[in-house]
Amino acid sequence: MAFYTESQRELQERFESRPLADSVEAAIVDDALNDMHKGFISSRDFFFLSTVNAEGEPTVSHKGGGVGTVKIVDDHTLAFPAFDGNGMFLSLGNITETAKIGMLFIDFETPNRVRVQATATFSDTDDLMAEYPGSIGVVRAHVDKIFLNCARYIHKYTRVEQSPYVPDEKGEQPFPAWKRIDGLQDSLQAKDRGRAEENGGTITDEEYGAKVMAGES
Repeated sequence: MAFYTESQRELQERFESRPLADSVEAAIVDDALNDMHKGFISSRDFFFLSTVNAEGEPTVSHKGGGVGTVKIVDDHTLAFPAFDGNGMFLSLGNITETAKIGMLFIDFETPNRVRVQATATFSDTDDLMAEYPGSIGVVRAHVDKIFLNCARYIHKYTRVEQSPYVPDEKGEQPFPAWKRIDGLQDSLQAKDRGRAEENGGTITDEEYGAKVMAGES
């Protein structure tokens, strides 16, 4: 399958960049992971995941975990966990519908970035779940295209600390503030009902918003 679409080609022709685009593709785009890709991806503790549903509507999600949260299965396959979320299942639902995903790995301190286009599947019985305590399933992504991307517009930031909500070795994590919102109590999964009182009591939408703005969510 061609890397560039017809619409992308039309824009390349309009802005006289087709020879450059062809040279860039030849220089950096691959369909397999090389040692540089593997080392960089294995050093990351988060990535951005893009998915699209059957109607063509996209969404982008931040996925965080410990260092190496995305595992290198082989030269053509990546795997990452699905952890407890807000119950919307936007990304996983889209993967089930269309399978096509984008993954963006960024190092804000160097800076550097790698982009992946892949075909993905989700399973809640994957053997790799044992390596991700607290996960509800695993996504395996077959790499269609992968490439190192220019980092000149990436602003430099310094990592301060890992999120306390990353599941520990037992799969345990703190109870999140959003599950304490009073209007959500009757909608929570059975395993979470009643836990708000054990974790400071219920809060209003406004109180939750204040926690988010203060970085306490």
